[in-house]
Amino acid sequence: MTEPSSTEPFTRRPSSARISTDELLADLDAAAEILLAQTTALTENEIHAPSALPGWTRGHVLAHLRGVANAVARQCEYAAQGESIEFYDGGFEGRTRSIEVAAGNTAAEHLAALQGALNRVLTDLRGLDEAGWQLPITYRNGVVYDGGLALWRELVIHLSDLEVGRGPETWSGEFCSHLFGFLQPRVPAGLRLKLQPLGLPALTLENKDSGGSSVSVSGMLTDLAAWLAGRTPSLGSLRAEAAADAVDLPELLPWPSGVAPK
Repeated sequence: MTEPSSTEPFTRRPSSARISTDELLADLDAAAEILLAQTTALTENEIHAPSALPGWTRGHVLAHLRGVANAVARQCEYAAQGESIEFYDGGFEGRTRSIEVAAGNTAAEHLAALQGALNRVLTDLRGLDEAGWQLPITYRNGVVYDGGLALWRELVIHLSDLEVGRGPETWSGEFCSHLFGFLQPRVPAGLRLKLQPLGLPALTLENKDSGGSSVSVSGMLTDLAAWLAGRTPSLGSLRAEAAADAVDLPELLPWPSGVAPK
């Protein structure tokens, strides 16, 4: 399994292209490997120290990731039986309770729980044929494939939230490209958002009611993706312009409905 590299060409997998299931499994394997390695290195004090998410310790983040992995596994397992089930056991309230209960676990308990959940979901996903990836699930009223993409987003983004030296600057070009497509619904109506990654082709994000307002945001690829994902751009490279004048970065809408990072 290879570690994602932020130097991979942006053009390798454009946002309009469908990530193959083999590519997605490789990305999930890599993300899980890095996450487990970083979790193994955390001390007891570090586990209970604040994360980048307001009000959450690293323990909260790890408990959440365990919950997401188990939730995607549930979707996959029930779909294989021709049944549907809510994403989290007990719904959103059950999710919240589970995180709060597990957040204070020891480092060893967090690692064991996360390993078990990731092994479960990755084993389930590896066992699918192409038809299995297209089985319907309740997550975003989509299919198992959509659940796999959600797990990828959660693992990569929340690894950055742990603040263990794996910030957005380490996100691969492939991952950033995927986020641009997935997060397009965050662009407000009436706004045409032109993104100009430095040294790479520009792209435009807009909703159907884009109107005549246009803002251009330039910067490093990973900074653009981090900003769209509601994270702090780690390279500080973003510049916004409208009608050739410098402006503030535009306000974005919430994450697309469904299960999203905190």
